[in-house]
Amino acid sequence: MKVLLVNGSPHPDGCTALALQAVADALEKEHIETETVWIGVKPLADCIGCGKCRQLGKCVFDDVVNEITEKAKTSDGFVFGCPVYYAHPSARLLSVMDRAFYSGSRHFAYKPAAAVVSCRRGGASASFDAINKHFTINCMPVVSSTYWNDVHGAAPGDVPQDREGLNTMTNLGKNMAWLLKCIELGRQNGLPHPTPLKVFTNFIR
Repeated sequence: MKVLLVNGSPHPDGCTALALQAVADALEKEHIETETVWIGVKPLADCIGCGKCRQLGKCVFDDVVNEITEKAKTSDGFVFGCPVYYAHPSARLLSVMDRAFYSGSRHFAYKPAAAVVSCRRGGASASFDAINKHFTINCMPVVSSTYWNDVHGAAPGDVPQDREGLNTMTNLGKNMAWLLKCIELGRQNGLPHPTPLKVFTNFIR
């Protein structure tokens, strides 16, 4: 089993990376393979609603988004992490997630996922909520921990002092591993995931 961790920070070795590494360490102790993808600092387009992904099978903008959705095909779980900006997630990560989940939702559906955020002081729970909404619209079990999944610090050197935050990351990794093993056990015993009914209602007729 494998968990894909996505670092949505512009800093590859910043506070978010430390939080994600704590989750990865806990997963690997439970014999779950991990891979981390950094979204980088190159310009990223927002989703423009062109619908070309339905024809191409991938996003029309060929960048890190398509790399992530390709890796999602062989991943069993996901952790998306980013810093907090103005009490919301990084716009870069939201652009990545909007496009990835629109163009490749089938590769994420029914797989456990978790959000991780890092902040200096406030805005963590609002950012956490915004990321989780991508999971809850796509039939993905949301993995919880012993507190909201955030670490605090203005610089990477501050994060190790947030013992509760790092402990939350460790517990998150353990819970993710447990849920993945439960799902695999169910699969081995002939328990498939449900097939959703889709009904679309437009309120302006």
